[in-house]
Amino acid sequence: MEPFKNAYNPAMVADMARHLSAAGPFDAERFTRRACDGLEALELKARARHIAQALDTCLPADFAAACAQMVAALGPEAKTEGWEQSGTGEGIRGWAMLPMGEVVQRRGAGAYDLAMETLATFTSRFSSEFDVRPFLDADLTRGLTFLHRWADDPNPHLRRLASEGCRPRLPWGTRLKGLIADPTPILPLLARLRDDPSEYVRRSVANNLNDIAKDHPDLVGEIAADWLDRASKDRTRLVRHACRTLIKAGHPGALAAFCYAPPELELSFSVTPQLARMGDDLTLTARLKSRSERAQKLVVDYALYFMRANGKPAPKVFKWTRVDLPPGKELTLSKTHKLREVTTRKHYPGAHEVVIQVNGQGMGADRFTLVLNGD
Repeated sequence: MEPFKNAYNPAMVADMARHLSAAGPFDAERFTRRACDGLEALELKARARHIAQALDTCLPADFAAACAQMVAALGPEAKTEGWEQSGTGEGIRGWAMLPMGEVVQRRGAGAYDLAMETLATFTSRFSSEFDVRPFLDADLTRGLTFLHRWADDPNPHLRRLASEGCRPRLPWGTRLKGLIADPTPILPLLARLRDDPSEYVRRSVANNLNDIAKDHPDLVGEIAADWLDRASKDRTRLVRHACRTLIKAGHPGALAAFCYAPPELELSFSVTPQLARMGDDLTLTARLKSRSERAQKLVVDYALYFMRANGKPAPKVFKWTRVDLPPGKELTLSKTHKLREVTTRKHYPGAHEVVIQVNGQGMGADRFTLVLNGD
């Protein structure tokens, strides 16, 4: 797949220049020259910042005029729940919005309301979740008035922004340290959106709670139990996704919320082959035999302890399955784990342990040795 950074290219810059020139006074030649100079050598976020710097120097000096011109240059709102990566001949949208959002961040500190209103307009063409964060960090109370207003908007992109923008640990985004320390100011907002008709919005609420769970696991365990009371299928799915990190970690409150009790099992577990190379498939086999007189709800995961550069293993937990095990019955589970190169992890040779977890408890382990290609 072509790297995302390649979305920022001279053709995109030329397209931005054309639409911005049509919307008001704009030095398209100067913008194009400055934005393209050195662009090829940069990575994704650096390319967006580089274009933003060029844009900042070519837009009107007056912030209100600059916002009006950027808004006038926009393409139509996204027709689907999500955003599209590319622009259209009708105006600016997609990846080109990131530099425009950064301009609002840079200039908007003294015009809080105008900045937030402009980002609200942007978000239907490319989410403004990264750009609202400096404003929430500067004045959360003021920012929450916008978030609550957006939560009631007919536009699902705005309702999603109300949740996604205040995620404490949004990937790629500035961390909101105040909400990491105390997330209670946003809990009424999340409760307001938990039964939103859009899966796009509910998924954001789940991800926000999952962020909170990393710092306040007991709080999210309590929220899960409360929200699951007489919950619809959609809300149950939201809460399950919100608790995914807690369930993998075996958090008692989250497990209890879903009626996962400590397992009563006899278990055997094996991994084959014992000697593997990158590109091979591991086969994980688990045999579970109930020792309980009652049916058991079981969530089965596995932790793979990857070898690190310092020679010490570090676990990564993977989902496996959820099953109901009748009293006294036996069940065999099989899972294929593909040993593939990924951009987020460097693989090292040596012994690797795989631990099966049932309702958050490690109950069996086996090992394999990874041999890197060429060894």
